[in-house]
Amino acid sequence: MREKSSTPDRAALLAARDKTVPDVIAPQLRVLFCGINPGLYSGATGHHFARPGNRFWPVLHQAGFTERQLAPVEERALLQHGLGITNLVARTTAAADEVTKDELAEGYEKLRRKIRRYEPGIVAVLGVGAYRTAFGKPKAAIGSQPEPLGTAAVWVLPNPSGLNAHYQLGDLVRIFGRLRHAAS
Repeated sequence: MREKSSTPDRAALLAARDKTVPDVIAPQLRVLFCGINPGLYSGATGHHFARPGNRFWPVLHQAGFTERQLAPVEERALLQHGLGITNLVARTTAAADEVTKDELAEGYEKLRRKIRRYEPGIVAVLGVGAYRTAFGKPKAAIGSQPEPLGTAAVWVLPNPSGLNAHYQLGDLVRIFGRLRHAAS
């Protein structure tokens, strides 16, 4: 595990463009969370959802997935809870809108192969727009989806980025809580 305790400076963030962050994954997870792609902060630190202000870690805890709020450097502890993290697109960008439709389509195929290999119970895609594009489901809504991906049930959840002003923390906790209940 790569652990960096200091906050990345501007140069480190710029140098993180197009890096990758390793998946947190194992066979038979209860839930495999699937982000759009890692941001530069995650690329610079080597950890998922690492940017201060990202609500992924507080939401996981408040929704009951973890007994305490984990820090990004503790991401591997998710495996003990039957949880994991991957992304549709591996490369880091400054903003998710830098990811192309073709990359999302390729990401869908890679995710399908991961599902076949690791067989999680549920894959939870974090971002309805990315899900609609990658999965070819333009009318999909937040929540449980009618079609599985391989053997995994599919859920679409709001992106927990602090930039996603459509959902407040309490809204995210409620929606993630529904997933936790379904995954129990």
